[in-house]
Amino acid sequence: MRAMDIRQLRYFTAIVDAGSLSRASKRLHIAQPALSQQLAKLEDQVGKPLLHRSSKGVEPTENGLALYHHARLIIRQLDQALSIARSESAAMQGMVSIGLPATTVATIGLEIVRRVRRKYPGVLLNVVEAMSGHIQHMVSRNELDLAILFNGDAVEDLTVEPILVEELFLIAAADSPFAPAGRETVTVREAAAMPLILPTSAHGLRKRIELAFESRALKANVVAEIDSLSLLMDCVGENIGVTIKPAGAILMEKARGRRWRRLSFSDAQLRRSNYLYSLPPERLSPAATLVIEELRATVRDLVADPAISGFEPAPAMAEAFA
Repeated sequence: MRAMDIRQLRYFTAIVDAGSLSRASKRLHIAQPALSQQLAKLEDQVGKPLLHRSSKGVEPTENGLALYHHARLIIRQLDQALSIARSESAAMQGMVSIGLPATTVATIGLEIVRRVRRKYPGVLLNVVEAMSGHIQHMVSRNELDLAILFNGDAVEDLTVEPILVEELFLIAAADSPFAPAGRETVTVREAAAMPLILPTSAHGLRKRIELAFESRALKANVVAEIDSLSLLMDCVGENIGVTIKPAGAILMEKARGRRWRRLSFSDAQLRRSNYLYSLPPERLSPAATLVIEELRATVRDLVADPAISGFEPAPAMAEAFA
């Protein structure tokens, strides 16, 4: 692909991201007529219109959207290749972007960064922490090499691998007046009556919890809806309420000196599966392939650690533990 073609693709993706040629021209510091000319050349090469134009701006056509997704991947891979070629070291180089939900960051985030930094110092690991819906959006736009999501059919045309199963617990502060004293389990009905601090309804975890309540004709006593994991745990620590989360929510909190109680559900199997999404092997960079292996190793160590409970190998990984 000629340099002009790459420039046209960069311009095209910038126009789609901006939603108008005028905004894109300002961001790119290019005169709008020149930008329009480059877009026209690209559309001429493709042979089909790439944008719907209106007084409100532009939107990609069906063909334009397909080109946009592939163009983002091509541009990112080219930038990585140039970075590697310009490096003075022959060691593994490159940037790998990985999207992780907040509880996953709390569970394995620090360890995966440690592993990659120790074994592959030339690899720049770009960790994006966000809600699973935002991560799904980013990975579908080819803005991430890897991502962990909580359902197995979130994004098409990517490699999907079940990687971990988490148990969900009722989590309370060690001195909570709400959780039953002297017990290690709780029923769904008991949990529904407690003041609950949960993620918003847009969060997949909230939907999983509500399903457990609704199947028993129960209504949760929700006193606050918070998507920020750190703020949610601060509120639980202040005894504003309790929450329902995987054990990852308190792994990092324990390191900060806070004490918690976690109670299993005695009358329900509350679990959440984690899936690793990645580009197909033929489109993965060598650095991303190595990060995947380190991610798998991190999860294996987590599951095998006798000091940590609440995590199980996903069915596809179970053979490694047999």
